Amino acid sequence: MTPTLRVVQPGILTTIQDAGRPNAVAAGVTPGGAMDSLALVAANLLVGNDRGAAVLECTLVGPRLVAEQDCVVSITGGDLGPSTPMWTAVELARGDELSFSGRRSGARAYIAIAGGVVGDRWLGSMSTNLMCARGGMHGRALAAGDVISTGDLPYPAEAGFALREDLRPDYSDHTLRVIPGPHYARLTTPFFGERFTVTPYSNRMGYRLAGPTLVAPGEELLSFPIVAGVIQLPSGGQPILLMGDHQTAGGYPAIATVTSASMPVAAQLAPGDELQFVETSMEDALAARAAQRAALESLTS
Repeated sequence: MTPTLRVVQPGILTTIQDAGRPNAVAAGVTPGGAMDSLALVAANLLVGNDRGAAVLECTLVGPRLVAEQDCVVSITGGDLGPSTPMWTAVELARGDELSFSGRRSGARAYIAIAGGVVGDRWLGSMSTNLMCARGGMHGRALAAGDVISTGDLPYPAEAGFALREDLRPDYSDHTLRVIPGPHYARLTTPFFGERFTVTPYSNRMGYRLAGPTLVAPGEELLSFPIVAGVIQLPSGGQPILLMGDHQTAGGYPAIATVTSASMPVAAQLAPGDELQFVETSMEDALAARAAQRAALESLTS
């Protein structure tokens, strides 16, 4: 373990995240992990890390970091105005500063460091769980003065490696592809193609959406298992899109589920952003996921 970056300014919410705790869901623990899993994997592959290694997830306002030693980093995800090129492995010399000038698009940027970020491990993951105050940097967001340590790579990382621009995700299209859920037939009002807005009452657990009132009458439901991407409909008629830190069971009608290929776009939505849901087939959903996997595989060939 090597001290690699020092936090001068932490940004609004910068946490250590990795691939999460999917194996702990059966015990009622939220899976957590990086909200934008595509950006997580890409950032790690660019610097030679394992796909699910821990990185820094920066929300809306990026941090200001200073290199404690020479290192190779990459930044993917939303464009928060980084001082280095995005989707590219970049070398920092000791004393160099990595900073962000301000949000241009998207909501979350990911900083991977060659060797992988090292944090507290809880239930098999270094991801920060803020509600339980476990994992990452002692279960909390980064603060000024924190020192970020990294592990060791079996071989030196190289700068200059980049993901081709045509293979990078398009975060500007806020049309989310969905598969109708088990309770979609309850809806008596239009849903697909309607405009919704992410409200300020949104976080890593889920996005509360504002838009046309949806009506789905029927008997009260027993709680059932749910996953990230499920769109729940409370009695008030305003849907909730579940995200990375979602609860593991719920009793609201599940009217649809966002496809895995659209979840990176969902992860980049910020309060005030508009979105709409469009129905897609299982075949098209699987094809879109395969295309994303192929883009990531280009970083290993």
